[in-house]
Amino acid sequence: MKTFLKIAVFALLVCGIACKQNPAEMPEHKAMVDKHDEMAAAHELMAEEHNAMTDDHQKMVTMHASIENDSIHQVAEKAHMNVLEAHGELIAAHKALLDKHAELEAKHLSGEMSLEQMTEEHSAMEAEHLAMEKEHQKMMEDHEKIKMEDEKMMQEDAEASSE
Repeated sequence: MKTFLKIAVFALLVCGIACKQNPAEMPEHKAMVDKHDEMAAAHELMAEEHNAMTDDHQKMVTMHASIENDSIHQVAEKAHMNVLEAHGELIAAHKALLDKHAELEAKHLSGEMSLEQMTEEHSAMEAEHLAMEKEHQKMMEDHEKIKMEDEKMMQEDAEASSE
């Protein structure tokens, strides 16, 4: 009977160890890693668009330098600078979210966090990411609007000066 009990305990131990799933192989963890890659790609796009926005701002300031005492253009510059600064803050917040997401992956992979905890936190982070993407889209629309309005004003100024 003792031998049977030892074999049964050993079998349960082996089964328990063998049945324990590696967190990295769990479909939920793989999905989280895929989402992280998507978030990183979105972040890269935001950074590229921020660089383009910064270049547009510099062009705007340079073009306005030739205009004397034009408060309308200065208002456009200020509005554009506000969008640019807010966009920079959004990128920094998104980078912090990306770092937090990577930390979540590591905690789940190491076993510090259960599947349920990981899923809950990941859902919250995903919602935050989607909100940031919407905010980013709005900022890009604001940027384009300001840019188009300024280009129109510059064209009107050029036409008025050539008359």
